[in-house]
Amino acid sequence: MTESIPVGPEESTRDTSGQERTNRSNVPLASIALVLGMLLSVLDQTVVAIALPEITADIGGAGSFSWVVTAYVLASTATGTFYGRISDRYGRREVFIVAVVLFTVSSLLCGMAQSMPQLIAARVVQGIGAGALFVIPTVALSELYPQHLRGKVQGFTGAVFALASVGGPLVGGAITDGSGWRWIFYINVPIGVLCVALCAVALRLPRAGATDRVDYPGAVLVVAAVVSLLLVTEWGGRDYDWGSVQIIGLAVACVALFTAFVQWEKRAANPLLPMRLFANPALRLILPATAVLGMLLYGSVVFMPTFLQTAYDWSATRAGLALIPYFIPFIVVSAVAGGKAGKSGRFKPYLLTGAVVLIGAFVLLATIDPDRDYLYAAGAMVVLGAGFGLLMQNLVVVSQNAAAPPDLAATTAANLSIRGLGMAVGVALFGNLLARKVGDGPVSPAATAEAIPDVFVWGVPLAVLLLLLLALVPRVDAGPAQEKPDTEAEPSTA
Repeated sequence: MTESIPVGPEESTRDTSGQERTNRSNVPLASIALVLGMLLSVLDQTVVAIALPEITADIGGAGSFSWVVTAYVLASTATGTFYGRISDRYGRREVFIVAVVLFTVSSLLCGMAQSMPQLIAARVVQGIGAGALFVIPTVALSELYPQHLRGKVQGFTGAVFALASVGGPLVGGAITDGSGWRWIFYINVPIGVLCVALCAVALRLPRAGATDRVDYPGAVLVVAAVVSLLLVTEWGGRDYDWGSVQIIGLAVACVALFTAFVQWEKRAANPLLPMRLFANPALRLILPATAVLGMLLYGSVVFMPTFLQTAYDWSATRAGLALIPYFIPFIVVSAVAGGKAGKSGRFKPYLLTGAVVLIGAFVLLATIDPDRDYLYAAGAMVVLGAGFGLLMQNLVVVSQNAAAPPDLAATTAANLSIRGLGMAVGVALFGNLLARKVGDGPVSPAATAEAIPDVFVWGVPLAVLLLLLLALVPRVDAGPAQEKPDTEAEPSTA
């Protein structure tokens, strides 16, 4: 079996026998292709949120509109770890291209949908393709560049994530007001075609050479477990009572399926999620912290455009522009903090500071009000963006630094998939709380705007939990620690 190590533009990879193999990628063009994939993946997590009012007005289904977001995030989350594994076996480029093609075709189907069930079904397929569009680029970029540049590169990808996360509502608002909601999906087609073309000619990473069978049973178990969890958070207390047979049955199924998944992964020859990752004291805390971060991210980003539209009676375009105070700090802080942390090798101060900033951000969000001036909400968004900028990619880099080289792809995929799971749970949970506040019948914009800050209150204890988890994370080396085969080794720098 061979393994890839991070390489630069003119460096080479080396398999376990010591034989060198040249990386023939055109690094600039390959990087552009991979970043385009990331943009597609993240944009379609957020671009839809601001178009939901027009979508439901056009094709109906207001009672299930949150599934337009949840179905996509759920499918991409459930398949993320799976893509990390099969790309080890079949190659990053090959799997990435197939995923982009699937994403592009399903985008056409989304744009052509004539009913809410059709749109949700197409979003599931789109999410399946999107599962690879952030996981594989994150791993591949770590293999394209040397270790000492990893913090800077991941800081840049964090900026891309921020751009797409907040640019999504902005782009979605402009397209929705200008050409109609269907074009938020049609626009993916030319971008997808360009992404495939660049990837086909520029990305030439050597395959990991894995010969073990892909863990399909593990994939089925984890998908079923995640679906059960999402249904509990989506339906509990709203469609069904918490003590109902349906919710209790789903909760029991969720626990049973996750237990079966863990037991299976312990015995699997080539596990989807190696349980040895959780033997690493750093990863044992980083991965749960990543899930909480995902909940906070989408529990805020998805509902802020709705607040701005309903509180101030703004158009989709104006509400998207009003998110710039969140977008700029996220990008700037992510890039600066990623570069500085990577250069110094000390990540934990940035993580702890980010968690504290998020606590303050959600306290502010819980006190926004339609009667307050927009500047107050803008100030809260500035703090929110700075907090996420300190945390997002630094958590990815710390998990990569904590992992042994053979586990780089599995760790990265697990990190991103668990963050995606947190996002899906966050959307479902916060959406559930909002629905319970406003009820199921016709709701006035004023009632929605007044209910959203009450939902943000729940972000405060989650942010406190995040701080506690990160405070317990042991110190992790930057760069050189990854070359140690023993992931239990005592790290020496924070």
